[in-house]
Amino acid sequence: MKFYKSILLLLAIVCLPSQLFSQESINSYKYVIIPSEYSFLKEKDQYQLNSLTKFLFNKYGYTAFFYEDQFPDDLQSNRCLAMYADVSNEKGLFKTKIKIDLKDCNGRIVYESKVGETREKEFDKAYNLALRDAFETYQHLDYKYEPNAKITSISTQTQSADVVAVEEVQQSKAEIARLQKEIDDLKEAKEKAAKEPKVIAQPVVEAVKRTEPTISELTEVDALYAQPIANGFQVVDMKPSVVMVLLETKKQNVFIVKDQNAIVYKEDGFWYYSSNDGKTVSIKTLNIKF
Repeated sequence: MKFYKSILLLLAIVCLPSQLFSQESINSYKYVIIPSEYSFLKEKDQYQLNSLTKFLFNKYGYTAFFYEDQFPDDLQSNRCLAMYADVSNEKGLFKTKIKIDLKDCNGRIVYESKVGETREKEFDKAYNLALRDAFETYQHLDYKYEPNAKITSISTQTQSADVVAVEEVQQSKAEIARLQKEIDDLKEAKEKAAKEPKVIAQPVVEAVKRTEPTISELTEVDALYAQPIANGFQVVDMKPSVVMVLLETKKQNVFIVKDQNAIVYKEDGFWYYSSNDGKTVSIKTLNIKF
């Protein structure tokens, strides 16, 4: 009977969450270092999530710094005195899920938070609420720094290359995310450009706009040239002077004449200028080359 009780006790110990064992070791670390950008976001301190992480750790009895902050002397000489926050976005179909891990200077997990959740749809509010929910794990810990000779005896000279590597990996995640976004943006722009019809730009003749009316002076033999501009064409004569500006409409080969109560349209292979002064409608044939 005692044998079976021993087996059950051993199984119970083995099955205990790893946090219970880590709860003693979390007090061996004096500081918490927060990255200025998380890998699942695209900007530095986006939604002020990094600032919120630092604020919460400091509020509940930890001593937290950003990588860019001025470190105390003991932390400068021994980066293993700190735990390194790693905030991740867990996959969720209808929820935003955030998890906060604390790792040692060699990248091993010291403590894991619960997964914070929210159904809020706006990203800025959702990430904030989910992070606060996940942080409850550290909020309710009875954290108190207790120097551990194994950690405090490490110096800058004796730290392994992994200590520096962990910091470099944390800092480079943001850079990788930025580069990936730039690649995605370039790819999207290239695909969009490929779908757009190619327009061969034609040189626009510099022309001085005439102040006097010109349409009434034109005859069917006067050659006019339509030059592409934004949203339509400018029509110039042989001088060249701008005769009028044509604005595009939804109907093919029908244009509105800018600043005039008139339209220009094509019918049976000929171009016509039709004006309306409120009393009579006047139609004139034009010799326009597009």
